[in-house]
Amino acid sequence: MSAIDLLESQHREVEKLFKAIEKTSKGEEKIRLFEEIADKLAIHAAIEEHHFYPAVKEKRTEDILLESVEEHLTIKRTLADLLKLDVGDEQFDPKIKVLKEEVQHHVGEEENDLFPKVKKILSAEELDALEQEMVAEQDELEEEGNPREAIPDETGEAAHL
Repeated sequence: MSAIDLLESQHREVEKLFKAIEKTSKGEEKIRLFEEIADKLAIHAAIEEHHFYPAVKEKRTEDILLESVEEHLTIKRTLADLLKLDVGDEQFDPKIKVLKEEVQHHVGEEENDLFPKVKKILSAEELDALEQEMVAEQDELEEEGNPREAIPDETGEAAHL
């Protein structure tokens, strides 16, 4: 698996979770699904910001990466808002919809614009090595538990490249 394969598989996981949360009306299930979405997005943003983006930063990708970290910031701010809400709050479902739209936009840009450029910049071996670094951090964040809890502290400004 390469770094791009890892990121795309995470995109698909989150898409499935959004579909599931839209279909459920059960409060406890909705909370569980939201927490899973929030944890997966927190991990995804962390490994992109700490490993993937710095590794692929060059003139051909810099504009996309700057926009990507701004999109991450918007997603984190929406997640932080959701973390404060009760699942029964009338704003919860609309905010989930906004979060889904923000994530879909971000995924589309990565998969249609950034990833094809990265495949021209990095070799298969470099992408495999990068994937290993990203998985190591992902495993660490999962072991620590509840990665979503770090999100509110990451809403002040976009990550630096």
